[in-house]
Amino acid sequence: MPVIAEEMTRAARVVLARHPGAGAALSDRARRFIDYTPITGRPGVELAALGSPERKAAFQLLGAALSEHAFAQAMAVIALEEVLDRREEFRRGRHSGDYWLVIFGTPGDDAWAWRFEGHHLSVSMTVVDGQVSPAPLFLGANPARVDVLGRAVLRPLGVEEDLGRELLTALSPRNRELAVVSDVAPYDIRSATHPVSSRIEPAGVARSALRPGERALLDQLMSLYLGRLSDELAAALDPAGTEVHFAWEGPPQPGTRHYYRVQADDLVIEFDQTSADGNHAHSVLRRPLGEFGEDVLAEHHARD
Repeated sequence: MPVIAEEMTRAARVVLARHPGAGAALSDRARRFIDYTPITGRPGVELAALGSPERKAAFQLLGAALSEHAFAQAMAVIALEEVLDRREEFRRGRHSGDYWLVIFGTPGDDAWAWRFEGHHLSVSMTVVDGQVSPAPLFLGANPARVDVLGRAVLRPLGVEEDLGRELLTALSPRNRELAVVSDVAPYDIRSATHPVSSRIEPAGVARSALRPGERALLDQLMSLYLGRLSDELAAALDPAGTEVHFAWEGPPQPGTRHYYRVQADDLVIEFDQTSADGNHAHSVLRRPLGEFGEDVLAEHHARD
């Protein structure tokens, strides 16, 4: 079994040994679920209910799936729940323990899956015959930026925002005209919380139409998102050899509501600032053809 799958299996078993309620059937409809809003009643076990060993195992699951920088982003997202609660004068009772781990199937079997999810964080991984299939992977931040003396103390998705804008401003007038498909940003990322990432028609400027410097920035932006995953998992999602489009909606200025999307055949990357002051960020990596492990599960069933 590959190392990543082994690490995930060990960590998941630690959680299930003490909290069998964290488990669900692989066939459970909740497996194809993504909701990054602050809802109640998620399946699995709440982080707040875990003892120290199981909590560490839950974080080890995340650590096996994510790169170091994405793991740091995820930890910052969790901590921001306390900051947001303070901003709201503690009226809503948000807390950093309100994140849930659910394990579908039996870790170590031919096919099983897990999801770590809460407000502004959703990570789903499916393990089939030792192969890990990632996505969806959502990271958000509210507030997206915490400042002191005009400088950012915490800005978990700052690189994603800045690099997208850097690409937009670097485009030639013609390519920028193609890239900006609307002067008004959507209310949220277009894939939203839909359990199936529906086909979104490619829009914006094609990678093949970009100048070398522009193309390098687009490739860097894609690498940033794929780099949220461990190297092995990221390599499997590389859209090399297929056409990629970059689209922008809304004004280009910081501190405004805006949105961008990078899209290939089986890769959709979205980023938006959802508030008028540009301080509430959402970002996601989805796979219309293979998320929730549908690609590797189909291959597995075909072999059976």
